[in-house]
Amino acid sequence: MPPPPETLAGHDGPYDAPLEFHGFKARPEWIDYNGHMNVGYYGVAFDNALELLMVDHLGLGEAQVNAIGQGPYILQSHMNFLREILEDEVFSIRFRMLDADHKRGHFFAQMVSEKDGAICATQEALFMNVSHKTGRSVSYPDWAVARLQRMVQDHAPLGSAPEVGQQIGIRRK
Repeated sequence: MPPPPETLAGHDGPYDAPLEFHGFKARPEWIDYNGHMNVGYYGVAFDNALELLMVDHLGLGEAQVNAIGQGPYILQSHMNFLREILEDEVFSIRFRMLDADHKRGHFFAQMVSEKDGAICATQEALFMNVSHKTGRSVSYPDWAVARLQRMVQDHAPLGSAPEVGQQIGIRRK
């Protein structure tokens, strides 16, 4: 029997719309030969912020793995790079949960410069709950499904963003 949700982190809402995580910084080792943050570190930054969302708000992520032996795996991710992030630039990441069901969640995140408020990058991703015993998808506990659904509901008034659902490809006139 899974432990009750009070043994994990997170809360039942309401959830800020969007959820914002501040104080990220482009470290010197994240800068590539073009003088800006390397593409791989955008993913690291988005993932670090996602873990804060999962643990602090939903009681999932590392807390979930440690307590019940299952956790979220990213199935698909699409990033848009809209403006460079330079060394030592401080940025925040904003999240909105677009959809969720008993096994999966779909979110959209924006990386925002704290210097000028510019959106520098976005990530849209789909995650699934996976059992560490079987390596296969498994339903979230009822309390987690309720939290994910509440977050979707709380974020619904934000509407869509132009980057959500974009296809990748060469645009021809």
